[in-house]
Amino acid sequence: MYVFLEQKPLQIVIRNYTEQDFEQMIAIQQESFPPPYPSDLWWKHEQLKQHVSLFPQGALCAVADGKLVGSMTALRVGSDQLQGSHTWEAIADQGYIRNHDPSGDTLYVVDLCVVPAFRKAGIGKWLMQSMYEVVVHLQCDRLLGCGRMPGYHRHAHEASAQEYLDNVVSGIWEDPVVSFLLRCGRTPVGVAENYLDDEESGHYGALMQWVNPFITIDREEE
Repeated sequence: MYVFLEQKPLQIVIRNYTEQDFEQMIAIQQESFPPPYPSDLWWKHEQLKQHVSLFPQGALCAVADGKLVGSMTALRVGSDQLQGSHTWEAIADQGYIRNHDPSGDTLYVVDLCVVPAFRKAGIGKWLMQSMYEVVVHLQCDRLLGCGRMPGYHRHAHEASAQEYLDNVVSGIWEDPVVSFLLRCGRTPVGVAENYLDDEESGHYGALMQWVNPFITIDREEE
């Protein structure tokens, strides 16, 4: 497909990442999540091997000029794995996704990143759209994930995490991650406390979903 970067068309390819892409996958993480983001949360070779082995359909990357510029990773989980509150470490199995359930009805996003130089090209939105297509293809009920709220630390003195999320959704405040997810069609379902070691987000995450409209229609017809 073509995206536009600085008003110029740029050809990109979205595909599944493979073992040959691991070095570039790690480089994407390092460039996309610099300190104070914890470096121990960047992908490791062992984790990436599990992704492409256990659930290759949920391992996506974006390529421009032969170089990886973005990636997105997900696994399938069942409703029992989402009971109560959860952390990124628990739902992602510390990034190894060994808890992937091939019959799970929810596609859970554990990572989405685009290198800074390409963020204005809409690549993140296309990765998200591609993962929606995976949801439809696999006949999952929904896509779910917990996004960072990096703007929350500026308002933590005046609002709870839920109030901050509500104000972003209402358009009172803007958050670079939450607002992006809203533009991608995701809707909030709540906040998760102590979701990630992330001081900017107050260690909270915004739990947001996209519901498979085809599954919804089928159930209504039944």
